[in-house]
Amino acid sequence: MTAWDYLPHAQIQAWKRDGFWADCLISDRLDQHAKDAPEQIAFVDSRQAISYSQLQELTWRIAVGLQDRGLKRGDVVAIQLPNWIEFPALYVALVRLGAVASLIPPMCRENEVAMMLKLSNAKWYVCADSFKGFNFQAMAQSLQGQSAFKALQVLFVSHEMGIESSWEQALNAVAVTQQAIDGFKKSQPSPDDLTEIVFTSGTTGEPKGVMHTHNTVMAPQIAMARSLEIGQGSVLHMASTLAHQTGFLNGIQLTLQIGACTVLQDVWNTSDFFKLVEKYHIEVSSGSSTYLLDMVRSNELTVYDLSSFRIFRAGGGPIPIAVVNESEEKIKNLTVLRGWGQTENGVVTLSRLSDPAEVRASLDGVAQAGMQIRVVGDDGMEVPNDQEGLLQARGPFMCIGYINHPNLLNESIQDGWFNTGDLASQNQAGYLKITGRLKDVIIRGGEKIPVSYVENILFEDERILEVALVGQPDERLGERVCAFVLCRPNQILTLAEMKAYLMNKGVAKPYWPEFLEIVENFPRTSNGKIQKAKLKNSFLPN
Repeated sequence: MTAWDYLPHAQIQAWKRDGFWADCLISDRLDQHAKDAPEQIAFVDSRQAISYSQLQELTWRIAVGLQDRGLKRGDVVAIQLPNWIEFPALYVALVRLGAVASLIPPMCRENEVAMMLKLSNAKWYVCADSFKGFNFQAMAQSLQGQSAFKALQVLFVSHEMGIESSWEQALNAVAVTQQAIDGFKKSQPSPDDLTEIVFTSGTTGEPKGVMHTHNTVMAPQIAMARSLEIGQGSVLHMASTLAHQTGFLNGIQLTLQIGACTVLQDVWNTSDFFKLVEKYHIEVSSGSSTYLLDMVRSNELTVYDLSSFRIFRAGGGPIPIAVVNESEEKIKNLTVLRGWGQTENGVVTLSRLSDPAEVRASLDGVAQAGMQIRVVGDDGMEVPNDQEGLLQARGPFMCIGYINHPNLLNESIQDGWFNTGDLASQNQAGYLKITGRLKDVIIRGGEKIPVSYVENILFEDERILEVALVGQPDERLGERVCAFVLCRPNQILTLAEMKAYLMNKGVAKPYWPEFLEIVENFPRTSNGKIQKAKLKNSFLPN
């Protein structure tokens, strides 16, 4: 499966000619950095640190070990790991093998994991043995007990160094020879081949497996490195999960493309972050505005030396202007950059470091090099400057399609432009302002909540006649989930009971509603559709 199967050939050739597609593999970049700066630290996590030469050797060992166990070119490997060094090492090993990584966030539980395994047709599943008190090993064994996953190969990574798990056992038996390395290099995949499947919630809230090639995941970070003015030896930070596109692109791809050092944080904690900044002289971090708000509201903000921390790239949902201003006032040397993008296309727009504070605080940046955006009306024609319309995008960052849905991407393409589903306006200087979302998705702390998916699960509860989830503004998380429920006759439901029901259904905890409103009827349109905007305005938190 390659880009040539999905995209216009002339467009592919133009992107390569103009340098927007690097036309190489991330393993090539790792090998070059291991040659140029073998002792430089590539990644630091909560358990260990690894240099570029050590990482190179580890990726070869993983590749040989998986090949010995039967993994073949084109096979899909589902990865559900915390922000540990094993994640980028495994991904690069899969690149060497020509296999495909399917990313599953650590917060997902059995119901979501099973759905993603089926959609991606994964033959392997690599997860932690346990993390944050959850037993992933037991969940994996439960999955293997289902008929659909009888043949699923599973490897567990130990949460503690020195404890041998199936992952360590597989690696300990490996002997890497020059012959094996030469064999991988001779049969390495094309940069146009599929390398990543990453899931997103679409307009229906159902997960969609977005497909990216080596070229389409490297393209956004070529532009990102230039925009952030970073390069070899820069020190980055990533607390967003590597299994989402923000973490994957900025935590793995960007690091290895430029030869940086990235400090991985597997559990967000403000105090720990401050300590990491002081210890490793972190320069750049990316994530949701929740992280930024936690920083400026922390009573430890002035305790640590944060002078190296110069850029926070905010994404993953709306960021209040006041938070941008407060952050730059309280954290010396910090510049906050707003941007916009999607799983399908990376970071499409970004503020510039030279932009005035009022521009960076109120607008969502300009298009990155190679990408184009426009705002259109209902008639498909561009609207005047500063007028709201549907945001469209196109360019070399775009994915090649959705797994198992060959026509789905084309259905969102209009005259070569991708309909993003977001509402926006654009000023005369080309700066974007996101004004709303057409998609029925709530963003809580940078995490997209698949509304229809959760609603459909709740509809199965025999006590519920109708349910509607809406997002409620929250200063820290951006939004919280409120469930409006119409109960069946003679039935009652409490918030605790609803949460227990979702837990029993295997729904990830961050997807659970945090508020419950029992209603006698719903406001509706003339055709009977529930008016969620009115529900949102009627909500009064206790």
